[in-house]
Amino acid sequence: MKILAIDDQQLVLLPLEKRLKELGYDVKIETDAKKGLSTFDAFNPNLVIVDINMPYVSGLEIVKYIRSSKNPDTQIMVLSGNTQDNIITEGFDLGISDYMKKPLSLNEITARIKRLIGQPNIAVANNSSSNAVIQQRCVGVVIPCYNEEERLLSKEFTDYIQKHTGYHLCFVNDGSKDGTLEVLNNLRKGREDFITVYDCEKNGGKAEAVRLGMLHMAKKEDLDYIGFLDADLSTDLSDFDDLVTTIENSNFKIVSGSRISRMGANITKESARKIISMTINYIIRKILGMNFKDTQCGAKIFSKDVIQIAFREKFVTQWIFDVEIFKRMAGYFGTEKAKSLICEQPLKRWIHADGSKLSMKDSIKIVMQLGQIAWVYRKKNLKKYKSQQVEYTLHS
Repeated sequence: MKILAIDDQQLVLLPLEKRLKELGYDVKIETDAKKGLSTFDAFNPNLVIVDINMPYVSGLEIVKYIRSSKNPDTQIMVLSGNTQDNIITEGFDLGISDYMKKPLSLNEITARIKRLIGQPNIAVANNSSSNAVIQQRCVGVVIPCYNEEERLLSKEFTDYIQKHTGYHLCFVNDGSKDGTLEVLNNLRKGREDFITVYDCEKNGGKAEAVRLGMLHMAKKEDLDYIGFLDADLSTDLSDFDDLVTTIENSNFKIVSGSRISRMGANITKESARKIISMTINYIIRKILGMNFKDTQCGAKIFSKDVIQIAFREKFVTQWIFDVEIFKRMAGYFGTEKAKSLICEQPLKRWIHADGSKLSMKDSIKIVMQLGQIAWVYRKKNLKKYKSQQVEYTLHS
């Protein structure tokens, strides 16, 4: 039994392909809808699974093509995040067999497939991927790493992408002096479609590591959102996914995690660090003209269309580049508009990891860097920055 799946997002197709092959189906996948039509003619599948919203050729156009082909009775299932009634109705009017709305579990998808075309008569081993959910969005996560050989929680990362589809992790090795790069390369083996290792030969600091990783991931066409997360998972992946859910269901361009306490949250940090952080955050709020309670949380998610605005230029500072991101958004959109595009969302859990202590000397450096930001991003320079960004947008 042969199945052809067509979707412009590879991160949607890969877990689906894996599960269907485990069940004994002969499966082909295509991320290019035009190539999908050619594959249909050559492959003669029993079932075609297709997305609706794809560039160049829509899913409904593919349905029309199949229904007028030499195999017009081929079963067709739509798997899409498009929930518009008129689209669903048109699909059935054109002759689709089923319409599945993302997000949807692989268990339900395979049950619907079995109902339509049956199941190959082979023994199937149990597999943990059967509980995974096909999401309607694809997310890139940049994780900067410097000397993380001993601290990197590799299993937590691999377990998460096994159970949660639609994620691509990009580990940026920031010129580590220990065995971090080897650990990352081993982590990637066998997971090349879901994990990227971006190697910086020289240590450039967290700001540059994140910037390079974000720009690298922005080149991946199938990603809807891209964010960054600390390697020590002081913010865990479940909380990060909550940030993704917020940006996915809103008009925000940036959703930033916040380590402020709230009822039921597990937020732990030394009291001295907390006092220092509160003082620094007060200064930051004055510089930004925005009432953020925690700009420096290492968990943020961005809509793909603002990546160039936030990350195209090198940052002035190494430690507090998050403030620069918000200043760049304010410079491009205006402060009031930027406020409406950025959401600060409290985390359910944040735990300070050993080996990352903020000293008084570091605090003084941060205050000095804040002064540097205030000078570089003053009103005169912000106008110049916005004009540069507009020029870039017009020529890209």
